Amino acid sequence: MTDRALAVVRSGALTTVQDEGRPGHAHLGVPRSGALDRPAAALVNRLVGNPPEAAVLETTLNGCAVRPRCAVTVAVGGAPCPVTVDGRPAPWGMPVRVPAGALLDVGTAVSGVRAYLALSGGVAVEPVLGSRSTDLLSGLGPPPLVDGAVLPLGDAAFAHARVDVVPQPGPPSELVLRLTAGPRADWFTPEALRTLATRAYRVSSASNRIGLRTEGPPLDRAVGGELPSEGMVLGAVQVPPDGRPVVFLADHPTTGGYPVVGVVRGADLARAAQAVPGTRVRFVVTWALTPPPAAPVPRSGP
Repeated sequence: MTDRALAVVRSGALTTVQDEGRPGHAHLGVPRSGALDRPAAALVNRLVGNPPEAAVLETTLNGCAVRPRCAVTVAVGGAPCPVTVDGRPAPWGMPVRVPAGALLDVGTAVSGVRAYLALSGGVAVEPVLGSRSTDLLSGLGPPPLVDGAVLPLGDAAFAHARVDVVPQPGPPSELVLRLTAGPRADWFTPEALRTLATRAYRVSSASNRIGLRTEGPPLDRAVGGELPSEGMVLGAVQVPPDGRPVVFLADHPTTGGYPVVGVVRGADLARAAQAVPGTRVRFVVTWALTPPPAAPVPRSGP
C-alpha cells in the first residue's frame, strides 16, 4: 500500500495547516481561522487538482522543507520564494511532480510574508468543527508543524492543471485598506477620524495571524470609560489604549472590549497577510469623518 504522508524535515518559523476555515462558530468563541491569503491558497490547490477546500501548508517568512513518502504533485504560491527538489531548482507558482522520498524545500520569502504549499490530495489531518485549520488563538486543529512530524495526505482525485505560467499579485509596497464605519466610530474625535483617513501608518513587527498591528499617530477618543465586551468580526479595526489601530485577521478573538472604529473590506485582507513589517498602511474611510454624537456608556453595578 502507498504511504500517503509527508515527513517534516524543517518546520520553519511558523508553518500551519490551513483550509477555508470554520465559519459559523463565533457564538461558541471559535474564530473562523483558515488561510490568511485565501486567494493564494485557492490558486495552489487549483494548480495541483485539489478542490478549493483542501488543506494546504501556510509558511511564514522562511518556508519549510518536507519529504513526501509517495510521489505527489505540489505547487507553491503566495509570497515569492525559491523552491528546490533534492537541491535542484523547481518552479514557483506552477505544478511540480515530486518523487517519493525527495526533499521539497520551500525557501525564504523574497518578498511578502506567507507562502502556501499545496500537495495533491491535500493535507488530511483530522478535521475539528468541519475544518483542518490550525487556530493559534483557541488551539483548535493540528499544532504548528515541528521537525519530525508526519502528516497524512488524502487521495489525489483530479489531474493537476496544465499551465506554463500563472499570474499572481505581488506583495504590497503600500497596503491600502478600505474601511466602513465600525460600531464605535462615535467614540473617537473628528480629529482622530481625520488622522485615520489622512495619515500614514506602518505594519508593526508584532503582527501575527490574530491581528495586523500598526505603528503611527494615535487616535484620540471622545468617550472615556470602559466598553463592555461585544462581538468582533473579521477585519474589525480595534483601537487599544495606546491609540494605534489593530486589524483583526483570521485567528482574531470573537469578543473584545476596545472600541472598533471601522471594518476592513474582506477583499483587502489577503494583501494584509503579505504585508511585511514596515510596509506603509493607508486607511481609506467610506463614511463621513464627523461621527454622530456619542451614545452614553453602559455601566454595570450600582
